Amino acid sequence: MATRARDRLIRTAMELFSDVGIQAVGVERLLDASGVGRASFYRHFGSKEDLVAAALRERSLGWRTWLAEQVAARGGEPLAVFDVLQEDCAQSAYRGCTFTNAAAEFTDPECLVRQVVREHKDAVAEFLAGLVRDAGYADEGPQADALGADLLLLMDGATVTAAREHSPEPVARARHVAARLLAATDADLVADGAVAADAGSARERPYVHGLA
Repeated sequence: MATRARDRLIRTAMELFSDVGIQAVGVERLLDASGVGRASFYRHFGSKEDLVAAALRERSLGWRTWLAEQVAARGGEPLAVFDVLQEDCAQSAYRGCTFTNAAAEFTDPECLVRQVVREHKDAVAEFLAGLVRDAGYADEGPQADALGADLLLLMDGATVTAAREHSPEPVARARHVAARLLAATDADLVADGAVAADAGSARERPYVHGLA
C-alpha cells in the first residue's frame, strides 16, 4: 500500500506538472488529485521539492529507455535521435523538454531539482557520445564526449524552439546541422587517416642518397 501511494503521488505529480508547470501545483492540489493523505505524503517525501526530484528521476529513466529503443529501431545512427524527436514534437500535446522546463522554474543552480536536471542531461550526452563512437565518428575519449555534448546542444535548442513555434520543423533543421557536423568530423577522420598512412609509408621507404 505504501509503495502504491508513492507511485500514485509521482504519477499524479508528473501529470499536473506537465499540464500547468511545477510551481503552479501546491501540495494540497497534489493530495486532492492523488487521493493520498498528508501524513502518507510526508512519509515518502520531506518536501514538494523532494517529490519533484523523485518524479523527474523516474521520468528520466523512462524517457532515456524509450529514446534508446526508438533509436535502435531506426538503425542506431546518431541522426536517428532527431527523427525520433521530430515525431515526438509533431504531437499536439508537446510542451517541450520536461527537464529544460523544470530548470527554468527553479533558479537556484544548487537546488535539488537543478541537480537532477544536470544528471539527466549528462546521461543523455553520454548516450549520444556512445552512438557517435558506435557509428565510427570518434574513438573513446574527449572527441566522442565533445560530439555528444554538441548533439545535445542541438537537441535542446531544437526542442525549445519546437515548443515555442508548435512545429517539429526546428528539429528537422537541427538534424541538418547535426548531419553537417558529423560529415565534417568524418572528413577529418579520413584526412587524419591519410596523413597517418603517408607518414607510415615514408618511414617504411628505404633511404637512398640523393633522393628525398
